[in-house]
Amino acid sequence: MALPLALDLRGRAVVAVGGGPVSARRVTAFVAEGAVVTVIAPWLCEDLVDLVAEDAIRWIARDYAGSADLAGARLVHTATGDPSTDDAVAADSELLGLWCVHAADAERTPAAVLARTSVDLPDGRVTVAVHASADPRRAVAVRDAIATSLTTGSLPLQPQRPRTGSGWVALVGGGPGHEDLMTLRARQLLATADVVVVDRLAPRGLLSTLPTTVRVIDVGKAPQRHAVPQDQINAILVEEALVGHGVVRLKGGDPYVLGRGGEERLACEAHGIPVEVVPGVTSAISVPAAAGIPVTHRGLARGFTVVTGHEDLPDLPTGRDHTLVLLMGVAALRTTTTDLLAAGRDPECPVAIVERGWLPDQRVTVGTVATIADLADQVGVENPAVIVIGDVVTVSPHFPGS
Repeated sequence: MALPLALDLRGRAVVAVGGGPVSARRVTAFVAEGAVVTVIAPWLCEDLVDLVAEDAIRWIARDYAGSADLAGARLVHTATGDPSTDDAVAADSELLGLWCVHAADAERTPAAVLARTSVDLPDGRVTVAVHASADPRRAVAVRDAIATSLTTGSLPLQPQRPRTGSGWVALVGGGPGHEDLMTLRARQLLATADVVVVDRLAPRGLLSTLPTTVRVIDVGKAPQRHAVPQDQINAILVEEALVGHGVVRLKGGDPYVLGRGGEERLACEAHGIPVEVVPGVTSAISVPAAAGIPVTHRGLARGFTVVTGHEDLPDLPTGRDHTLVLLMGVAALRTTTTDLLAAGRDPECPVAIVERGWLPDQRVTVGTVATIADLADQVGVENPAVIVIGDVVTVSPHFPGS
């Protein structure tokens, strides 16, 4: 029988006897938890040598010399590879009333380091540990299965006690639209949030899987219709965090690519609110990829520029070998192409419009700088869409003759 316990090793002395790989794995874990570690061994493996060089551990370069070596320890670990030495360390620890991990004897060890997995959340770490009697490999197999659910945010990670003090804000990039393209960190934070402030283009499929206790605040913007102004969005994030909530600001694409994530971070930090930024797969690159268009391609394009279609175009490279990616550019497409032609863009330069990238109803319209505005009107192009201008469009399977 064994009772799993969690030990706070911060600032507490741990003695590890043995300098091999098993000892190194455990010592590394002890150091990570803040323990003050002394290793007793005549030699050290490379990982332990590195820890000594970093002044992370103290090394006594000799064999174990008896119970005096354990003085002041709160926990002992022995893994010398010599059964008689390991047994002696365990026996001395027992006499001194110390917990000892006997790494070579899973059946008789009075203490064990459990197979475990963790996820760090804004308000603390969640750790799951597995004990399987004298079968550590079984424990590892179960741990690995749990780790998958933990790291993907599939387990319930919401706090069950009220948060104390102010909360936190996470600016989460949701990628180009499909929830399968979100990062693991994004899913973890959604699983622990109290409030989700969501954009129109964020991956909304996940919202229905959130616990019913999570409040979803829709601040989605559409072209020519900003139902919730940016200043008010900033205020919502600040107000929710100041009352102690964990807030996920879920955006499409990447929060720092034409997503006003910088403005939101500064607004929160001005009120002392901690902010985590989680990158997302930006639609500027991923949506063209969904249509088979690389933004750079050897022999066709060595660079690319991403600009918003909401505003007047800045000075841009005009060659067909430099890719131009327009976000939010459908409404002003005709004006944009007129400006590009006036600036020297080749009228025959290929253009592709990718609507609803990565979603089941994705559609691609291909033309040239001279023709794309008329084609877009004819087929009724609508947002969300990404516009790609440059010779890289010819690589797409949607390009005529490809």
